[in-house]
Amino acid sequence: MSDDCCKSGFKWDGKPVGREGTLEKNKAYITGTNKDAAILIVHDIFGWTFNNLRLLADHFAREANATVYLVDFFDGEVLSQDLISDAFEKGDQEKMKQLDLPAFVGRHSKAIRGPEIFACATTLKSQYKKVGAIGYCYGGWGCFQLGGKGKNLVDCIAVAHPSQCVESEVDALAVPTLIMAPETDQQLTPELKAYCNKVIPTLGIPYQYDYYPGLVHGFAAKGDPNNPAQKDGLVRAKNSAVVWFNEFLH
Repeated sequence: MSDDCCKSGFKWDGKPVGREGTLEKNKAYITGTNKDAAILIVHDIFGWTFNNLRLLADHFAREANATVYLVDFFDGEVLSQDLISDAFEKGDQEKMKQLDLPAFVGRHSKAIRGPEIFACATTLKSQYKKVGAIGYCYGGWGCFQLGGKGKNLVDCIAVAHPSQCVESEVDALAVPTLIMAPETDQQLTPELKAYCNKVIPTLGIPYQYDYYPGLVHGFAAKGDPNNPAQKDGLVRAKNSAVVWFNEFLH
């Protein structure tokens, strides 16, 4: 995950209506009451306490009629939103040193956090008839892996501006897949976008690729609702995920 991929940020207003609990050994924000359909959200660098993602979880619970789990996959570590903003958006080099993104990513690598993501999905699959997963930035690779051949853990996945994804994870996809891709993204590069659009249609799975012109990495979770173009992207991405989950979870 490059430094540039987390620059876009905005704190939404609103109060989440769910509750805090656990899934497996991980803390989780849980919202919704459906006993048949569940959605696992794999968060971005802002973590499970990020208000924007909790508000999105509430949207999915209401509009996709599911019980939604936004799980802590950073082992209790929560980065300050102000620290991230100062480091990336204001270019504060001292704050960038404090953030130490390479060390942070190392503590939460695929090898370390992947087993937790799979354990949570396994538990949900044992408790619900249908399970979907959606990942933002950091969470994208986790959803790609959950949707891989032979895993049988989720019924569909959606990813918005995913990071750390590799071609082999694309090759292995075996469940309905939605990709929400901004025009400018240092992680979902033009080459990786082209690879997805070349390979996934050959895999025999439902596939939808949504393109967001003029928007950048982070738009679906951190866009500014006071900016008309960014607000349009936020609403479109939320609605697209809702339609996707309604189609494949019910």
